[in-house]
Amino acid sequence: MKTAYPVIFSKAEKGYTATVPDFPLDTHGKDLTDAIFMARDAIGLAGMSYEDRGDKPPSPSDIDAVPRGAHDIISLVDIDFAEYRRAYNSHAVRRNVSLPSWLNTEADRAGLNVSAILQTALKQELNRAK
Repeated sequence: MKTAYPVIFSKAEKGYTATVPDFPLDTHGKDLTDAIFMARDAIGLAGMSYEDRGDKPPSPSDIDAVPRGAHDIISLVDIDFAEYRRAYNSHAVRRNVSLPSWLNTEADRAGLNVSAILQTALKQELNRAK
């Protein structure tokens, strides 16, 4: 599910800084477009850290309640934490699976890739296209 966090963009000597009030983080981009990308990436990483600790990421603040400087730009940056995790945390992990011996033998004889079949089945079970 997508959500949008307010981000404060401030002109810097080179590019823009991006401050996300709902997370203890700042990032930087060479221009405003890059700063938006970097803010989304930082929010995604922070959200994954919360989830990995078993915590829920903070709810977005009301954009109108975000304090701003005279030259700051306040904008919303959207993120889908589940989508972000799938895109950037998709490295393979090793997992032991127990199968009946006869099933393992039949799969080997048929030349089946058990790992690929398991991934496909899990994606279907979780209603995930990718």
